[in-house]
Amino acid sequence: MDTVILTMYVQENARHKGELTYEWVLERAKSLGIPGGTALRGIAGYGRHGVLEQEGVFELAPNLPILLQFVCSPDQADRLTSLLGAENVSIFYTRAVVQAGWTRSETQE
Repeated sequence: MDTVILTMYVQENARHKGELTYEWVLERAKSLGIPGGTALRGIAGYGRHGVLEQEGVFELAPNLPILLQFVCSPDQADRLTSLLGAENVSIFYTRAVVQAGWTRSETQE
């Protein structure tokens, strides 16, 4: 079975329908049956507009990058990106074919 890693990049404070965008996307991915998703908070970053965001000592609410990652089937990745487009959510993403597996079988317990 083909496996892909879908990585999306959003700003920490971005919102969609009143909810943090990264939380909204994680919930939609879960409802589509994607087996797992992870949100990772960056310590610094910049995007297409060239604005460097980084956590500072005196900054209370930085708008740092959040990476969302999903390891799933190509069909699941297609359904998620299509849903985001239909919901008018503009998120930059990368997608790559990967080899995935477990280091130990669950039946070995």
